[in-house]
Amino acid sequence: MNPNSAQLRTGKARKSLGAETDAPSPVVGGDVLVPMPGLPRAARLAKEAAICAEAEKQFAQFGFEGTSLEQIAQALLLSRHNLLYYYPSKDVLYRTVLDAVLDEWLARMAGIVAGADPEAALRDYIAAKLRYSFERPAGSQVFAREVMAGAPRFRDAIEARVLPALNADVKTFERWARAGLVRKMDFRHLMFTIWASTQAYADQSAQFAILLGKHALEAKDFKAAEGVIAGMVLGSLLRA
Repeated sequence: MNPNSAQLRTGKARKSLGAETDAPSPVVGGDVLVPMPGLPRAARLAKEAAICAEAEKQFAQFGFEGTSLEQIAQALLLSRHNLLYYYPSKDVLYRTVLDAVLDEWLARMAGIVAGADPEAALRDYIAAKLRYSFERPAGSQVFAREVMAGAPRFRDAIEARVLPALNADVKTFERWARAGLVRKMDFRHLMFTIWASTQAYADQSAQFAILLGKHALEAKDFKAAEGVIAGMVLGSLLRA
């Protein structure tokens, strides 16, 4: 697609069901380019949020390869051309979804570095991670699919953004250890264990629900998991 076409539309652009009537569509072969004004910022942000929410669900269910822009557009009653006005390729949309997932995840990770009391900081962190799995399971599933595939499209972001956050957390644990507040251990693998156990309640929620004899996990299941995970982590970490 011509990258400059995102701000242009043709004189013959079609109106699609559910799309703004003034939203530009990408150029199609042979049509005359007609510059069009952008949407009001609030309307554009709302449409981008709706597209990302639907894309997140579909990428979680079908993966990158199994999801098409046509599927996403159809679910939103948009034309493919209208969707491309907001996100010029599937790669861009996929990356946007993953960036949003990582933004929220890193925001919830900040509590460990800021915490002075290891027990309170870790309880809050585990609760926040499980709350994320409960409230945004599709986001966790998209991220898990990408990582399980070897992170071919998001390795750079993991290295640039997750690694510094992990390093900061490890330094906090080491500071707590020097102060005699926690036992010394491999704190990186401690964090990996916390991530794995909390994210499993999103990534494997269907299996857990089946084994609990219910259609879907409920808030009380996440609360129960919080108690177990926090108990195991704090029991191994905190000094008697």
